[in-house]
Amino acid sequence: MSLAPAAPQWIDTHCHLDAREFDPDRADVVARADAAGVTMQVIPAVGVFNFDTVRTLAHAHGLAYALGIHPLCVGDAADEDLDRLEQALQTHKDDPRLVAVGEIGVDLFVPGLIAIRPRQEHFYREQLKIARRAGLPVLVHVRRSSDAVLAGLRRIDVPGGIAHAFNGSDQQAAHFVERGFRLGFGGALTFETALQIRRIAATVPSSAPVLETDSPDTPPQGI
Repeated sequence: MSLAPAAPQWIDTHCHLDAREFDPDRADVVARADAAGVTMQVIPAVGVFNFDTVRTLAHAHGLAYALGIHPLCVGDAADEDLDRLEQALQTHKDDPRLVAVGEIGVDLFVPGLIAIRPRQEHFYREQLKIARRAGLPVLVHVRRSSDAVLAGLRRIDVPGGIAHAFNGSDQQAAHFVERGFRLGFGGALTFETALQIRRIAATVPSSAPVLETDSPDTPPQGI
């Protein structure tokens, strides 16, 4: 007797399920994803103001979450928020749904953020240290900043992670993979003009790519 192969199960490694765009039908979104084979989603925080929200959503829907301070939010963050992050990680260290520190990193695309690059890099490095002490991987934001993010990882070793929305070069991809990182590819990969990202996704080791929607951002082509 032959058994039919099990349906594939996928992990959305980066979904901002707490975004207000999902307020009207959040439970339905999770149900539709599950029906399509996306049986797990990771909800990253972006600042201390939504730490409780992402944790609550993860428990309510049987998903996973990460805690961190996003580079887009460091301008409004207080230095004490780093202490609050470390305390939250300690408080919930036995929570199996807490899987990473994130979303953290550096953004060198938004002009206003380039002006506060030193503060971005300070928060990024300190959160790497926090992740190392917590023994957690990191979800890193690398928008036009792969070299800056890699520089931090060379100085502060962490237990792996994901380069979210990877958009760098072959050499940068190789450096992330050498450090035990996975490369997040999402909606950008579906664009016919994304030739370099498509080529890199096809040529890195098969264990390197992970899928992500970055919902509600980075929609695929045609949506």
